[in-house]
Amino acid sequence: MTPEEPGALGLITREGEPAASSGRRRAWFALAVAAGAVLLLGAGIYGGLRDRASAEATLARATSEAAVPIVDVVHPQADAPDQALVLPGQTVAFIDTPIYARTAGYLRAWNFDIGAHVHKGDLLAQIETPELDRQLAQARAQLAQMQAALVQAQANMELAKVTTGRSSVLVRQGWTSQQQGDQDRLSYAASLAAVNAARANMQAQQSEVDRLEQLAGFERIVAPFDGVITARNTDVGALINAGAGGPAAELFHMTETSTLRIFVAVPEVYAPAMRVGAAAMVTVDEYAGENFRGTLVRTDNAINPTSRTLLVEIDVDNADGRLLPGAYAFVHFTLPGRAQSVTIPVNTLLFRSEGLRVGVVRDAKAELVPITIGRDYGDRVEVVTGLHPGDQVILNPPDSLVSGTAVRLATKAPGAA
Repeated sequence: MTPEEPGALGLITREGEPAASSGRRRAWFALAVAAGAVLLLGAGIYGGLRDRASAEATLARATSEAAVPIVDVVHPQADAPDQALVLPGQTVAFIDTPIYARTAGYLRAWNFDIGAHVHKGDLLAQIETPELDRQLAQARAQLAQMQAALVQAQANMELAKVTTGRSSVLVRQGWTSQQQGDQDRLSYAASLAAVNAARANMQAQQSEVDRLEQLAGFERIVAPFDGVITARNTDVGALINAGAGGPAAELFHMTETSTLRIFVAVPEVYAPAMRVGAAAMVTVDEYAGENFRGTLVRTDNAINPTSRTLLVEIDVDNADGRLLPGAYAFVHFTLPGRAQSVTIPVNTLLFRSEGLRVGVVRDAKAELVPITIGRDYGDRVEVVTGLHPGDQVILNPPDSLVSGTAVRLATKAPGAA
């Protein structure tokens, strides 16, 4: 190499330095661009993953919230209102009496027919009793005979009394024997006994005469009370059988309707509310819209084991005679509300095998509470035990509801309507 070569080489080297520096800058720029792209890609991936995680968390939270049922609740209403209990019944005459003959014979005449208003003692009919009349005449004749026998026995007794008095004096004086004295004394005793026997026979016969006279008095059939004839089952000339040799036939039927009775079978659950003296309103179909005032006068004080009811009697004033016995009637009782009871809608009830339950929200969880119901008001029921006015009772609870289920309130609990 010539001396000039190094110089020439050095010249070339100095001239190539700018080109090498420009290449390095381009390399660093490309590397920076690549690094920025990687950073941007990583940031995009990270942002996407973070958004996905946030969306998944939001979805999980929404799913969890959606899994908690939303429920509507009501508060039990305190002080159950008075309830009108309506029960059917039938009007019955205050006195309802069939009238029979007490003596046998033939009907001579009748004076009143059905629908007649009669007073106590009015002659309804008269019976002709020829056999009884003959028996009475015979009994009176026998009584007269016995009265005569009594007079004769009394006369014999007086004679025996005088005789024994005289004999006793003569026996003491020795003018007659002791035997005669004893005989006269015993004759007096026998005559005294004969008088007593005759008197007893006369009294017995007098009783027989009185009995027949009383039977003869039954020839007149009279009204036993003020009332209405509702049936006449005999006519002139009919044979009247007073029960001898066969069943007696009813001649008339009478009712007293100035006051009517209504007997009502009250269900056992309402029996404690039935109080003697309580007012009750009575309605009948023939007088629509009109109420008749009645009074509960008595109960039978026993639950019928077959029907599980209490029999009560309602008396209704019927002085104007507008109501008729035998009519179908409705009796309206007013039952007072029970103290410390509440009412809830019927769509809060759950019927379970273990008994009646309602769902109550406590600490954001449902709890099944057993209750005891009282009266049924239609859209509501009375709850006697198990609930308080401040409880939140779930409306329309699902059949799958169990105690401990988390719930959310849809709205603020309204009062029970």
